[in-house]
Amino acid sequence: MCFSPVASFASGTVLLAAGVFSLHQSRSKWSIPFASIPVFFGIQQLVEGAVWISFGMPFWHSVATYSFVMFSHVFWPMFAPLTILLLEKNAFRRKLLRWITGLGFFVGLYLFACVLIWPVTSNIAGNSIAYQIPVPFPFLSFSLYFLATCAGGMVSSSGKIRVFGSAMLLGFFVANSFYPETLFSVWCFFSACLSLIIYVHMRDLRKVLPDVIVKNAR
Repeated sequence: MCFSPVASFASGTVLLAAGVFSLHQSRSKWSIPFASIPVFFGIQQLVEGAVWISFGMPFWHSVATYSFVMFSHVFWPMFAPLTILLLEKNAFRRKLLRWITGLGFFVGLYLFACVLIWPVTSNIAGNSIAYQIPVPFPFLSFSLYFLATCAGGMVSSSGKIRVFGSAMLLGFFVANSFYPETLFSVWCFFSACLSLIIYVHMRDLRKVLPDVIVKNAR
């Protein structure tokens, strides 16, 4: 594995740039949240770079660790399905996405409560970082978490978004199979890299969306 402070800072910088280009391709207010996903992944990777370099500095290490966990455990299960719901036009798929988004908010708030109640720590394990968060009923909690973060993309009408959601799920199984101790660090890194698909989706959407539709969507 090549995970390191350099990898985190480099990937964060690339993702921020990709996010800026994705936002530039956005042609309606409803697509802005989805287009911003690489930006947030970029920030998260920069935060993990701060986790790497703050070992030995207890206060700043705690700040960086909690900041990463707020992204990985709280923000993504709520934000990811919501961005896809805002783009969906098919009535049946929108109904499914409302349920998935509701589940995501429930899981995100539940994990947020866990973060507030119990201490969150991190340590280097192999070539990555392991985050420890006491969570009651962990199997059920994280099963619902991965359902919320991945299922939205998999039920989208857009082929590229379905590829993104399916690849995220595949990335989870790979990370969980080979790096179970550092699952969230490794899986978030995989997902961050996969978010470059979003730039391709926004670019292609800009090419095919007529200007008249764009004006009506604003």
